Amino acid sequence: MDKVHITDTVLRDGHQSLIATRMRTDDMLPICAKLDQVGYWSLEVWGGATFDSCLRFLKEDPWERLRKLKAALPNTRLQMLLRGQNLLGYRHYSDDVVKGFVARAAENGVDVFRIFDALNDTRNLRVSIESVKVAGKHAQGAISYTTSPVHDIPQFVGIAKQMEAMGCDSIAIKDMAGLLTPMVTADLVDALANAVAVPIHLHSHATSGLASMCQLKAIERGCRHIDTAISTFSGGTSHPPTESMVAALKGTPYDTGLDLELLQQIGFYFYGVRKKYARFESEFTGVDTRVQVNQIPGGMISNLANQLKEQGALERMNEVLEEVPRVRENLGYPPLVTPTSQIVGTQAVLNVLSGACYQNISNEVKYYLKGRYGKAPGKVNDIVRQMAIGNEDVIDCRPADLLQPEMDKLREDVATLATTEEDVLTYAMFPEVGRTFLEERAAGTLVPEPLENVEPKQSSGSTPVEFNVTMHGETYHIKVTGTGHKADNRRPFYVSVDGVPEEIMVETLEEIGLAESGEVLSAKTKGSKRPQAKQPGHVTTSMPGTIVDVLVNEGDEVKEGDPLLVTEAMKMETELQAPISGKVTALHVQKGDTVNPDETLIEIE
Repeated sequence: MDKVHITDTVLRDGHQSLIATRMRTDDMLPICAKLDQVGYWSLEVWGGATFDSCLRFLKEDPWERLRKLKAALPNTRLQMLLRGQNLLGYRHYSDDVVKGFVARAAENGVDVFRIFDALNDTRNLRVSIESVKVAGKHAQGAISYTTSPVHDIPQFVGIAKQMEAMGCDSIAIKDMAGLLTPMVTADLVDALANAVAVPIHLHSHATSGLASMCQLKAIERGCRHIDTAISTFSGGTSHPPTESMVAALKGTPYDTGLDLELLQQIGFYFYGVRKKYARFESEFTGVDTRVQVNQIPGGMISNLANQLKEQGALERMNEVLEEVPRVRENLGYPPLVTPTSQIVGTQAVLNVLSGACYQNISNEVKYYLKGRYGKAPGKVNDIVRQMAIGNEDVIDCRPADLLQPEMDKLREDVATLATTEEDVLTYAMFPEVGRTFLEERAAGTLVPEPLENVEPKQSSGSTPVEFNVTMHGETYHIKVTGTGHKADNRRPFYVSVDGVPEEIMVETLEEIGLAESGEVLSAKTKGSKRPQAKQPGHVTTSMPGTIVDVLVNEGDEVKEGDPLLVTEAMKMETELQAPISGKVTALHVQKGDTVNPDETLIEIE
């Protein structure tokens, strides 16, 4: 059969790649009736970063999103992206969590599970594949495509054979960064088609501008399944446009049979939707051939740009892009796909913002170097390994073999908050964010982040959004980056103060009816004021983040290098260590606090 089948990514990877995974369920449901009429092979709607984004930013239950989409798309296969033993989080989970998650995802509406491992370590795929087969769903093994001195076509063919032997119903080439070129695609698809009997799918981002040509070459060599995105969420770090590929194949032996006019109606709908998310657009999501060097995938680059923007460091994006290949080489050339893209990318940010390579090393880098994510594809830099984990042993077994069953403990941890097994799994994926979500849901205080953004006005009498403020002889550079919804006569404003992000709550005189009273405008910064770091024993962080664990108490004796705090920034955790030996004389933070550079978090004398 020559007909080409299409998987549309607009409800998952399309918006993950272009607007930092911010599309809300309410903007998906109105168009589902038309999406369901198209006749797609599948719609990718779940997994990847959507689970995290629902909880962290949109304050939506991701399981409820899946159920709503299943009800609204009864005639279309729903597909998700699953990170093997990582599931949707950033660590390996025990086998009972993997089995439980897959079972609930299948029950709630997932028909096709695209399963990959960031290191192409097939040991990390086995339990997920087996669980999908037990659920009676389609198991698709995905090869994380990359280029490096240690990757080649015979290696990828070997991975595909292993996946087929494990029971995969199809094999996907997952070109998450848009690294494929047309001729290489032809050779790779040809080699895979001759090596395995199951269908080949091609998933390629358009970052380098080559994806459409790669898809055509793949089709000519026997690939009959391609991933596209509806035009208004296509191109650049997303995928080739659905309408264009349908038009290109029309009247050929590969004709998709899809209705171009119906697709265009869907495209017009999403044209209006995308405007609502202008705040999350980035200049780094267009065609950029530098991806052939830095290899940053589409989903990561939009999120990375947004996270740097929130930290007041967007101007350092190019430095980070230059640092990423160096970190990747030091770590043995892992493919850059979640979670390794976040691991490498966050370490590159830490190197750039701290001004010293590996002065601060994230916990995830340490876990990676210990072998807890699997086997590194190439040789790791011995100096970096020594800086990160010293002489600790590196495991050589399947990482999950070292994990004890977790589900009973997870159920116990959230017994007072979880009402379903899905709630327990939400907490399992993201303990801190998940618990906060469940607590806010129980309290009825779930409020999504605002969509509005402050736009500079052009008239001479407009309110400035960037200015200097001098108080008590000190001058501060203020830049207003956004504003939120007004509630209780107060409105949040998001600003950076000398590059450090802050949130202030403002009550305007007009809003509280004091315009004639002469009372002063009130503004309160979020979080307590901490002393500035001046002494060698003052513990600081190199980048804004959140305290996720406090490991010491006042009065404790510590040695230089002992772990004191764990912070989270850009979804990665970093351990802050004692700069000197001595006694902890003051703690200025507690779990859940937001912290900024140059603040004293702990004092040691």
